[in-house]
Amino acid sequence: MAGQTQAPKQSRYDVVIVGGAIMGSSTAWFLSNNADFNGSVLVVDRDLTFEACSTAHTNSCMRQQFSSELNVRISQFAADFVKNIRTYMGGDERVPELGIRNFGYMYFADNEGFADVLRESQKVQLAAGAATEVLTPAQIKERYPFYNVDDIVAGSINTVDEGYWDGLAVFDWWKRQAREKGVEYAENEVVSIAKNGAGTRVESITLKSGEVISCGQLVNASGPRGVETAKMAGIELPVEPRKRFTWIFKADQPLDRDLPLTIDPSGIHVRENGGGTYEAGGYDHDVPDVAVGYDDYTMDFSLWENQIWPVLATRIPQFEAVKVTSEWGGHYAMNTFDHNAIMGPHTVVENFISLNGFSGHGLQQSPAMGRATAEWLTYGEYRSLDLTPFNYARIPENRPIIEKAII
Repeated sequence: MAGQTQAPKQSRYDVVIVGGAIMGSSTAWFLSNNADFNGSVLVVDRDLTFEACSTAHTNSCMRQQFSSELNVRISQFAADFVKNIRTYMGGDERVPELGIRNFGYMYFADNEGFADVLRESQKVQLAAGAATEVLTPAQIKERYPFYNVDDIVAGSINTVDEGYWDGLAVFDWWKRQAREKGVEYAENEVVSIAKNGAGTRVESITLKSGEVISCGQLVNASGPRGVETAKMAGIELPVEPRKRFTWIFKADQPLDRDLPLTIDPSGIHVRENGGGTYEAGGYDHDVPDVAVGYDDYTMDFSLWENQIWPVLATRIPQFEAVKVTSEWGGHYAMNTFDHNAIMGPHTVVENFISLNGFSGHGLQQSPAMGRATAEWLTYGEYRSLDLTPFNYARIPENRPIIEKAII
């Protein structure tokens, strides 16, 4: 933990949010901004500096290129929120005007099977109002001559509301305004959860510092540690931390136009970072992609030379001469059931609300997910966008959501 544990100011709260990173703070802000909610909110997090959480290690991009309409609409709300953040935040002039750097995502297909997936997904995206195009290799080369597309069958790109956004600025203002509107943040750790005799409701949490805090509803927004929070309530959650690596590098010969966030068939991705620098991401494909320790952010320094850079230099020959300037490891909160969000009430413990398992999509989905969770806590239903398909109930009922656009 970053500092001393903090005892909450009260012994009971209407809502306790376990985890104050992007999902927890989004929920807290939307609750505090809802005129129909007048309850008390406590956010508990192990480290209020948030230096080691998944949010702090994000690549901070958003896309609409999903294969399910609901995921498309979730990202569309994120785009609207970011572009109109000051309006959403009540016209507060302290809030910066933000935008999206629309370099887009470029999905490459090196076989007809995946090209057909891109074409089918495009139909879903266009029907939802996205501007996705599926390009031939010649069209790709005409727009982006720096690519080597000798092995490519098709590419999918959308440069409207797809690209980089300042997720950490949004996160900061969610925390700041939520606190100003009465949400309490405490640096502490939940060590146990007590339920009623029937096991149908959470009654209280016990903190590492010893306090027992009663709560009306509990939100599990614990990121990769969400499974541990769930265990304390006797709930199984198919979420685990998977390590992902990021590299920032400078090219000797920078590209003459923005580089879309390019998803290579190998699984490696790379995007524009500005000023002749670029950001690449990936993981070790030569070993099983398994769970790691919650505090394991150890960097694999050999991965760049052995796997990442050779792919980048082949796909974009101008990246033959580059220099890595920084690199780090982070975690996906991977939903091993279907790689989609797990949210909403538990099927037995009715006031235990999940907000977990975003599998790398969390930052871009945080506006819609926080809004929806706040609506559920306030009204017992989703009102702006029906996210019921993502509710926890699909796990025991074995109803996976099939999303084909996973990075």
